[in-house]
Order: sequence, then structure tokens, then C-alpha cells
Amino acid sequence: MRAGPEITAFENEFAAMTGARHAIAVNNATAALHLCLLAAGIRAGDRVITSPNTFLSSANAVAFVGAIPDFADIDPVTRNLDAGALEAAWTADVKAVIPVAYAGQPADMPRIAAIARARGAMVIEDASHATGGGFIHEGKEWKTGGHPWADMTVFSFHPVKTMTTGEGGMITTCDDGLAAAIRLLRSHGVERDASLFQGLGVSEGPLAEVGPWTYEMHALGYNYRITDIQCALGRSQLAKLPRFTEERRRIVARYNEAFSGLPWLATPGVRQEADRAHLSWHLYTVEIDFPATGLTRTEAMALLREQGVGSQVLYIPVYLQPWYRQTYGYGPGKCPDAEAFYTRALSLPMHPSLTDDDVSRVIGAVRNLVPGLP
Repeated sequence: MRAGPEITAFENEFAAMTGARHAIAVNNATAALHLCLLAAGIRAGDRVITSPNTFLSSANAVAFVGAIPDFADIDPVTRNLDAGALEAAWTADVKAVIPVAYAGQPADMPRIAAIARARGAMVIEDASHATGGGFIHEGKEWKTGGHPWADMTVFSFHPVKTMTTGEGGMITTCDDGLAAAIRLLRSHGVERDASLFQGLGVSEGPLAEVGPWTYEMHALGYNYRITDIQCALGRSQLAKLPRFTEERRRIVARYNEAFSGLPWLATPGVRQEADRAHLSWHLYTVEIDFPATGLTRTEAMALLREQGVGSQVLYIPVYLQPWYRQTYGYGPGKCPDAEAFYTRALSLPMHPSLTDDDVSRVIGAVRNLVPGLP
């Protein structure tokens, strides 16, 4: 139940799906980000830049290792970390970048990697929203988690994500050294490979005996393991992932067509049209000009709820949270595009079990927000 063949099988199948050399399953994506930063050698005094348009864990994991989480603004199309803003925000103490694939769409990974690697920094892609997706670069499809523009990539299997293990995460990498470090740190820093043993400080006698029970702690690790039962579910979900992602794309296409003529609403943009057939949409976030509708966002959400349609707001710019303001001195105005996006964003229902009638109900409810306007 704790550590068995389902874990290895799930890791191997996930690696094959992404094209990565290694896949390491863990108990959640926050733990995965923490392990990546530890494996990358990020420590106190280092700075790591990420997107402000993300869940707290993308930045919190940086603070876990004593480094400084910093933020660069988002681009106006994908709402991902903007490569130009990243370059402008760069300082000498930046040692890593964590681009986030918001809503399932990767950031401009080739350009971000070029900026980071020219300055000797690591790239850790937070693809918690993007399991099963990819993008086109120079005419070739690259799967998220297997492309060469991230040193490590993190995925989430939280219950609301594209696929789930109940709760869990995965790290992919093509670097043997990083993979070995992550596996060691995942389980208390314990090494069980006798060929790597360092001994217990004696060369002979009973304390020097090495048997099938022997283990050594080589680093201060964590209990970030996932269970066999979770990975059995993960394997089942992974087999269904192509159907899940295709259904999500179909729903996005219906939403886009239905909302395209509304002057007070903008549908999600894509970095390049060629990517549309390869994205794994986790969220469908529209931008609404609430003053033009005569409604506050709270009022609009209440009207949708009255028509049986749930909605949500994701995310508050991380650096505006009280702890970040108090700890690092951040404040309003740091990332104007992220702040403006936050005031307009509203996420609509998006999951593969939505029926055609469900999607039609969502479309009708949104269009009914402003009956007198197109």
C-alpha cells in the first residue's frame, strides 16, 4: 500500500507520456516544487522569480528553502509570466525561474529558458494546470514535462485537476543527477543502494555489518511519498487523459464561439494559434468589463449562481497577500498587468463531465448577465 509496483508503473507510464527520462511521484505538487528547489541547490540569499498569477505554493516553496520569492508581470494574452518582464526584473541574485502554465497553457518556455540559462539560472516549470498538454515550437510538438526548456517540471493530481490521484504530484526531468537527488529527498534522505553506502563510522565488527535491512540517511529529506493505491488510480486516470483533454478543448471551443461577440467579455487568448490543438485546458477564465455591465463581480457571480452556474476567481496576485507584503515589502503596483487581470477575471465551469446541456446552460447564464447588451 505504501511503496509498491504501482508507483513505479505510474512513474514509467507518465514519463513515457511526456517524453521525459525520469518521472518521480510525490504526495502533492507543493512538495514537488519544494523538492525541485532543494535539488537545484536554491538556498538562503538566492532569489527566484515566478508569476504573480498563480496559487500561493508556486512562491511559498521558494520561501521554504530560505530564498526570496520575487515576481515579474504577466503577458496580456496568455496571462503567463512575461519573458520581457522577466528580463527587465532580473537581478544578479536570481538563481531560478518558475514559469507557471496558467489554465493549462505553457508560458513562452523557449524564450524564458534562453533568458535564464544565459545567466546561469535553473528553470522549474510549474505545470500543475497543464497535465497532458504541449505546444508547438518551430513546427514540432513538444509535450509539457518532456521538452528541453525546463530542467524540472511539476504536475498536480489534486482532485480538481485534469487528472487525479485523489491528491498527489509528479516531477519530470531528463537530468539523471536531479532525479537521483529528488528521489533521495522524497523519502527522508534515506539511501538503500548498498553500492552507495558510506558506512556508520566503523570499518569492522557488528556495527560494520551490511545486511538486507541496512539503510543510510545521506541528506535531510522529507516524507513526501505517494502510496501505491493513489498510483493505481493515477494509472487509470492517465489512460483516460487523452479523452479528458479532448473534451476540455471541445468545451473551450463552444465557449469561445458563444462569447466571441460580447463586447464586455474577452475569451482566453493563446500565444500562437498552432497551440490550440495541443493545450490541456484546466481553467476557462474570461475577462469581464464589470463597469460596462453595471454589475460588480460579486453581483455577477450571484446572478450566475441563481441560474445554477458556479464561478470562481483565480488568482489574487501573490505578492499582495499580507504575509508577502509584510515579509518582503511588496505592494500594489509591482505587476500592473497581473493586478488589472485579477479585477476582471472570472473562471467558468470546466471539466470533462459537463454535458452539452450543461455547457449551454453556462453560455445562456453568462449572456443573460447583461440582457440589454449584445
